Amino acid sequence: MAIEIYSAFVKVGVSGSDAKVAVESISYATDKRYAAHAQQLAMCGVVGSVRKGVFEAETRLTRAVTEVQGSIADLQRRTIVAVFGGNAAFAASTRLWR
Repeated sequence: MAIEIYSAFVKVGVSGSDAKVAVESISYATDKRYAAHAQQLAMCGVVGSVRKGVFEAETRLTRAVTEVQGSIADLQRRTIVAVFGGNAAFAASTRLWR
């Protein structure tokens, strides 16, 4: 692409050195602009990757919390059954003792 631009400048009467400087300037500006876009696209990829990782971690954490809550509820049920069972056994033994 640079050769075509250089040739076009020379054809319209621009000196060779000035055409070369202009082509290098255009090339530099183009590279700089594409580099900025490439960096933005790379950041989008990184942000997307981070979002995916956070979503997966949140899902795992939610499952773990649900499992813990289920375990706590199960332990509460067992404790209540044990307390009532102990009270029932005590009541039965005191009735039999009389």
